[in-house]
Amino acid sequence: MPWSDAIDANLVVVPASAIREDYPVDLLDVIRTAHARGATILTICSGAFTLAATGLLDGKRATTHWRYLELFQQRFPQVDVSMDVLYVDNGSIITGAGTSAGIDACLHLVRRELGAGVANVIARRMVVPPQRDGGQRQYVQAPVPECTADSLQPILAHVLENLQEPHSVSSLAHRAVMSERTFARRFVAETGTTPHRWLLQQRVLRARELLERTDASIEQIAGDVGFSSAALLRAHFQTVVGTAPQRYRRAFSTT
Repeated sequence: MPWSDAIDANLVVVPASAIREDYPVDLLDVIRTAHARGATILTICSGAFTLAATGLLDGKRATTHWRYLELFQQRFPQVDVSMDVLYVDNGSIITGAGTSAGIDACLHLVRRELGAGVANVIARRMVVPPQRDGGQRQYVQAPVPECTADSLQPILAHVLENLQEPHSVSSLAHRAVMSERTFARRFVAETGTTPHRWLLQQRVLRARELLERTDASIEQIAGDVGFSSAALLRAHFQTVVGTAPQRYRRAFSTT
């Protein structure tokens, strides 16, 4: 398929590729033209180099694989590149850090455009986590923890099945038979984020699902996912999702 076919696309994905000194001028022109026409541009791993060569990332925050940090900074000092994230959403431009993080970026886009329900169906079919926060570190030892004896996976599963209950580092460390310090360190190593941030994200994610597929009140949903009040749910939902729960429901409700 010729590159020119991408000009009329609504989404242009720039995959990982060998990093080059120069990129084909007609390819860069196609990306610029598609973006100017209103297309969303999404890059995976080293694909950020191709996009940066178009100038569309100038003055914007972006990410790429951590291995290429120094080279990317040397080549494109006008781009605010970050290694402490899995993906960066600039609206019409999304950059993903690596192969696994590229999946996270794609699921994020699906969730943003079509809702959590659709993204979760895709995630289940791919056997990947339905949502990893873009702000997580790239340096994750086990992005998808396996159910092994020394893994925290049973703890994560317990929390997801009981989100309405109060959870703390102390209570989870006790369940894992670890000290709080050891548990917190292991948690970050396995998930790439802190227990508090992970729990908050999972509660908001569950709230999104309930907003989409039920008619339950905001107060009821808040209690079902573990928030002490509807006001607290609204505040965290606005921060994580970028919109109010009721507005999200109007956009994505399937009931």
